Amino acid sequence: MTACNRVTEILGIKFPLVQGPMSWMTDAKFVAAVSNAGGLGILGPNAGLQNAPKTTEELIRTFREEIRKTKALTDKPFGAPVILSYDFSTIDLIVDLLIEEQVPVALLNGIDGYDYKPMMAKFKAAGIKTLFRPLTPTVQNARYAEEIGADIFVATGFDEGGTVPEKVIGTFSIVPQMADAVSIPVLAAGGIADVRGVRASFALGAEGVFVGSVLLPTEENRMHDSVKQMLVDSTAQDLLLFRTLPAYYRSLPTQLAHKLVEMDANGASREALAEAQTGGYGMRQGMLLGDLEKGYISVGNGITYIHAIRPVKEVVEDLMQDFV
Repeated sequence: MTACNRVTEILGIKFPLVQGPMSWMTDAKFVAAVSNAGGLGILGPNAGLQNAPKTTEELIRTFREEIRKTKALTDKPFGAPVILSYDFSTIDLIVDLLIEEQVPVALLNGIDGYDYKPMMAKFKAAGIKTLFRPLTPTVQNARYAEEIGADIFVATGFDEGGTVPEKVIGTFSIVPQMADAVSIPVLAAGGIADVRGVRASFALGAEGVFVGSVLLPTEENRMHDSVKQMLVDSTAQDLLLFRTLPAYYRSLPTQLAHKLVEMDANGASREALAEAQTGGYGMRQGMLLGDLEKGYISVGNGITYIHAIRPVKEVVEDLMQDFV
């Protein structure tokens, strides 16, 4: 296969591979490594931070700094998300920031009912490419993404790590449905961690892959070393699944994860589980700091196929071996 397809042409990258933003687990070094390897690196909402920003001003300032650090480390395209916090009033400020800093690609996390047309008009005028990724992909939001002018749609299946879709539909069931629904390119997301997953994604109509967990146990990633090894030593059979808001979450076994599973089994509400999960704080504790008592470790079902801690470039080229 040739690496040149609509995804690589639109994004200006070598391989049709996009790295998920992964919250606390990215920084300029890691994102630049992905882009330099031929994929598209994306800065996460808490990129490079040890603690969450306390004010909107700090949020914008620290994200601007990480964008500039990334530019200093790569001359290749990279991306950034529009939603950096649970305070959606910051969205317009972040849109303006991405335009001011000339970030090549914007990731739009789809929120049902939010009007993306003004934002999209701004990005189009600035020449910024857009990825549209709803929490739960549907024919309706895929067609909405195409209608407003999104360049690429990300079809996320229930196999992913992090906040999984509300519908329990696996990656290889949702991808062809989305590919059939729209004419813009579709990226497959969720559980893809070796070349077989890449090949299957393309066979089902995807034109690229959107990956996260497979890039966590890499030399350049900031996840705690002990957690990297734990991920390598684990399979999907080890993962714990529990209800939360808005749907479900999965984690490698930690004290907090076991507590959440027990609460779920005892009939706790989704609201109570979400409160006990402590949101991004729990991810920071578990994945960034390696605290298996107070944190959780969010990964997808593809971890079964991860067998070593490797450089980012090696992982990308392994996944994209059919395109090298």
